[in-house]
Amino acid sequence: MAKINANYMKLPGSYLFVEIKKRVAQFREKHPNADIISLGIGDVTQPLAPAVVKAMHQAADEMAKAATFRGYGPEQGYDFLLKAVVKGDYLARGIKISEDEVFISDGAKCDVGNIQEIFAKGCAVAVPDPVYPVYLDTNVMAGRTGELKKNGYFAGIIYLKGTAENNFCPGPPSEKADLIYLCSPNNPTGAAFSKKQLKKWVDYARKNESVIIYDSAYEAYITEPDIPHSIYEIPGAQEAAIEIRSLSKTAGFTGVRCGYTVVPQKLIGRADGDKIKLNTLWNRRQSTKFNGVSYITQKAAEAVYSEEGRAQIKQVIDYYMENARVICSGFAKLDLKMYGGVNAPYIWLKTPKGMSSWEMFDHLLAKAHVVGTPGAGFGPAGKDYFRLTAFGDAERTKEAIERIGKSF
Repeated sequence: MAKINANYMKLPGSYLFVEIKKRVAQFREKHPNADIISLGIGDVTQPLAPAVVKAMHQAADEMAKAATFRGYGPEQGYDFLLKAVVKGDYLARGIKISEDEVFISDGAKCDVGNIQEIFAKGCAVAVPDPVYPVYLDTNVMAGRTGELKKNGYFAGIIYLKGTAENNFCPGPPSEKADLIYLCSPNNPTGAAFSKKQLKKWVDYARKNESVIIYDSAYEAYITEPDIPHSIYEIPGAQEAAIEIRSLSKTAGFTGVRCGYTVVPQKLIGRADGDKIKLNTLWNRRQSTKFNGVSYITQKAAEAVYSEEGRAQIKQVIDYYMENARVICSGFAKLDLKMYGGVNAPYIWLKTPKGMSSWEMFDHLLAKAHVVGTPGAGFGPAGKDYFRLTAFGDAERTKEAIERIGKSF
C-alpha cells in the first residue's frame, strides 16, 4: 500500500467553499422552493466583453483551418499576449518589466498555490490573518507547518494579524519571514495597502532577503489614487517580490481561465550558498509541469488590453462596484460596521449581536435566503466577520440587502 503525504491530514475538514456548497445543498433539499440569492463565492455574473468574445470566435476559426491551426504553444505564453501585458499593465504605469519576466497561466489560484514549489521546505512563511485559504493550505500540504492547534492556528506559521485597528493592513513582523504572502486589494477584507505601507514591506523583504508573493488579482477595482496597482510601483520591489495577477475578476475569465505571474530577473534565491535567479526556477517548473494556456484563451486575453476591450470591461467593473456601493449603503442604514467595498468588490462585515460568522451564515440562509461567506473560513481572526461580494446581479443584490435588513 502506497504511503500518502501525511501533511494533507493536517488540514481541517473540507475546503471553505466546498463546505458552503454542502450546507446550501442541504438547505435546498429541505426547502426546495426557497429563492436563494448568493453573495458568497466570488464568481462573476456578467458575460464576457464583446471584444473578448469576438477574439475568441476569430481564434476558433483559425483553429479550424490547417493553415492557421496551432498545437502546443509556448509554456510561458504567446508573444502577442506577453507584449500586451507588459505594455498595458506595466509600461503604461512607468514600470519596466520585460516579456521574459512574465509567465501566462490558467489563473492566479494555481500560481499562488504552485509558486511555493520553488522554495525550500524549511522556509519560514508569513500569511495574513484573515487569509485567502490557498496561501496557507498549500504550505501545509508542502510540509512547512506543524500541527493545527486548538486555537485554529498552525504551528510554525507567522500570522500577520489584520484587525480593525490597523484597517486590516498589517505591517512587517518582528521575526524573519522567508516567504510573505500579501494580497492587495485584499480578499476577504477589501482593504488595500497604500504606497507608504507597501514600502515598509519592500524594505523589510530587502533587508531580510525575503520574497513577497504579491497577489494583485483585484487591482482593476482600485479607485483611490494612493493605492498602488502593482507592487513594482515601489522602488526596489523587483528585488523583493513576485507579482501574480488574474483576468478572472478583471475581465470575467472565471470560466475561461487566464492570468499571469511576474518573476523579475533581479529576484534572487540561494541554494547551498549559490545565488539562483527565481525566474529561472519558475521557468523550469512551468516548462516541466504546465503545457501552457490555449491559443483561443490567449487571443481572448489579448483583446482585454485593446482600447475597445478596456472600455467594455471598465463598464462591467463599474457595474460590480455600484453593487458594492449598494451593499455598503444598505448596511450603513442598518448601523452595521463594515469595511472594504471601495477598492475591492468585497465587503467585510462585523457580525452583529455577538454572532459567530457561521451563526451569521445560518441566520442569513434561514431568515433571508441569502448566502455569504463566514469569516472563520479565512482564519481565526475572521470568526467575528462575514464576507459579501459585489459580483451578483444588480437587482438581486438590492433584493438581498433588503432581505438582510428585514432579517434582524
